[in-house]
Amino acid sequence: MVKVSVMGSTGVIGKNVTFKLARADTISEVVLFSRPESIDKAKGQSYDMYDALAAEDIDCLLTPSCNYEDLADSAIVLISAGAPRHEGMSRRDLAYVNAEIVSNYAKEISIHAPDAIILVATNPVDVMTTIALDASGFDRDKVIGVGNHLDSLRLKTYFARRLNINSSEIHTRVIGEHGDNMVPLLSSTTIGGIPLKYFIRDVELDIKEIIQTLRNAGNTIISKKGATEYGPAYAISNLITTLITNTHKILTVSLYLDGEIADVKGVSLGVPSVLSKKGNAMIVPIHMNDYEMKKFQNAAEEIRKLTEDVRKKLKEEK
Repeated sequence: MVKVSVMGSTGVIGKNVTFKLARADTISEVVLFSRPESIDKAKGQSYDMYDALAAEDIDCLLTPSCNYEDLADSAIVLISAGAPRHEGMSRRDLAYVNAEIVSNYAKEISIHAPDAIILVATNPVDVMTTIALDASGFDRDKVIGVGNHLDSLRLKTYFARRLNINSSEIHTRVIGEHGDNMVPLLSSTTIGGIPLKYFIRDVELDIKEIIQTLRNAGNTIISKKGATEYGPAYAISNLITTLITNTHKILTVSLYLDGEIADVKGVSLGVPSVLSKKGNAMIVPIHMNDYEMKKFQNAAEEIRKLTEDVRKKLKEEK
């Protein structure tokens, strides 16, 4: 059985991930890690979750804690803590604020859970993945960002609903940045094994509209209900259970690249990865058309610039 720790467990996404993990057959303990000022809330959530788990005869240990020592022996530590993006706040502003949080947590993980996989969900996630890698000193295969996994699920949902086809028949992927510079791989999307360009020959689909809908998905949900919770939480839980169960599924996550895709190096971006209990087992080669290649390389440059700015800011504050 496996122990998983959730840093940021009292947040909207963190608490949903915690409850989803507690219901998983393969997980025996979930640490609800929080700041000292939020520990009572973490305790309250654990009591509430225990009541719900009892209804399903599930026996998972929930450990509310603000002590780093309780991270010990975690197979995976999720970093979902961080400031949300407020109105008028730029991505750069958000990156500066959250980088210090992620950096501090990653250092503590390296001390107290040196064998763990670090999974980063804090935004901007591609930048934060590199910051966590820097601070932890871990091998790059053991520091993984949630990346475009949720974006890929959203694209799959779009086609399923738009074409009225079971989502299991749709194979598609989004790579690049989890943000404005995401790259939907429409050239390699298939439906029932048929390439998208042939499948939709007699169906009117606006590709630009698809991309815009995908990019605005999170903001659309936030404008309606104030926050995204179920989609991100289930996408993160899916990543964690995939890692734990060692099923070697190919999912799109943010990884620090060293030339594996489009010769991009020195930056973390969303790419297809074979996930195992040791982390990233292999970055999967991608076929892209010229448009997708250009967009991916542009995403790399944008994220590289922001990452270097954040690294510089962290050094100045030391």
